[in-house]
Amino acid sequence: MASRAHNLNAGVPDSLTGLADVAQARETIAKWQREWPDVSTRCPLHAMLVDLGRIDTVNVAFGETSGDGALVEVAQRIRHFADDELESSVWLAARVSGGTFLLVAREECSRERWQWLAEALADALAMPISNPGGDSALRLSPRLVLMRALGTTTPETMLDSMAEGARRLRTMAGQRIIWETGEHTKGGRTNQQLEADLLGAIDRDEIEILYQPQFHIDGDRLYGAEALARWRHPQLGLIGAGVLFGIAERIDHVTHLSRHISRRALEAAKAWPKNLRLSINITPEDLATGGFARELVVLIEEAGISPGRITLEITEQVLLSDLDRVGAVLDDLRYKGVAIALDDFGAGFCNFHYLKMLPIDQLKIDYSLVENIHKDQRDLSIFRAITQLAQALEMTVTAEGVETEEQLALVRSEGCESYQGFLKAKPMAAADFLALTKQ
Repeated sequence: MASRAHNLNAGVPDSLTGLADVAQARETIAKWQREWPDVSTRCPLHAMLVDLGRIDTVNVAFGETSGDGALVEVAQRIRHFADDELESSVWLAARVSGGTFLLVAREECSRERWQWLAEALADALAMPISNPGGDSALRLSPRLVLMRALGTTTPETMLDSMAEGARRLRTMAGQRIIWETGEHTKGGRTNQQLEADLLGAIDRDEIEILYQPQFHIDGDRLYGAEALARWRHPQLGLIGAGVLFGIAERIDHVTHLSRHISRRALEAAKAWPKNLRLSINITPEDLATGGFARELVVLIEEAGISPGRITLEITEQVLLSDLDRVGAVLDDLRYKGVAIALDDFGAGFCNFHYLKMLPIDQLKIDYSLVENIHKDQRDLSIFRAITQLAQALEMTVTAEGVETEEQLALVRSEGCESYQGFLKAKPMAAADFLALTKQ
């Protein structure tokens, strides 16, 4: 995970998920409307109410610990989704009650794009969730109610109207998304069309690669960058990496897209100073491909870059498959000199078994554990425990999403070696990063 979007959760959040609570959501929406500078237009608000099916069944079948863990995972997926897809907007994520969540964005957005974003979020939330209370993974059934605020819409009428829409939606077999009017958008771009668009975009080299600068804590020295993929769709606008790979998965082109991104990033890194590292994210499909390690090393060698300058970033989602096979592939890559980083650590269940079984060189602590370390002693204690564990296992630690000087001072004092985030730099185009390396 590279960096944070404009998430305005503030104050005392929901104690389980760390998102805003319903009172904060009402207050923030009202503040947005009250302070909107253009008196001739309404404040542009778009909202999604997420209603999770089966969460009560999870509590009954596996216990409240599993249910609570699933809600925490859902909250993290919503935040990561908003970071990717709403990075140029101001947004708020809240837990309204039980298994009901709210995502609100202050941005001009077409009805088609908001509908498409809802479809993409529903797909993300329906993915399997690790279950500490049982052998099989958990699957939830999200339903979403969408709304665009009118000039007379208040936070109370917005939430009441969407809650009524959620009650109606539960009675509609086979329907998972409606607008608060009860109608589904017609004439939007179909998945089949979007999948065809992506194939053309890859062939035409239209997938944009951005670079999130990474810095040593000691002296704020630039030491590398993480490559991030974005797609600016001509009709739907910006599509972030998570949804982009979701589309690729439906057409069995994940490895094709992943190799395309890696090749592009390696080509850009050839122009960097030799002391800078390139971090590349890899997918479960990459690791499931026979010969992945060999093919990646060939790509690195073709770019004329030492494998010792490359870091592969993996997430827990990558590790849900055959752990022994994943470990063997990573061992092979590490033998070639490639470093292995466990990304977004703390965003999920923090399975410490991975730290024991896999050849991991670096822990990247998720921004959700960095966000409040300067305000919440419990968050600081958790952060401190993770850094101490990593140091005991001879792993380096990178803090993600550092946005304030207070956060930076604390991650420095706790022994983090490096950080990335909006405080120092946002993701940037290849030419801009190259210019940064010369400063």
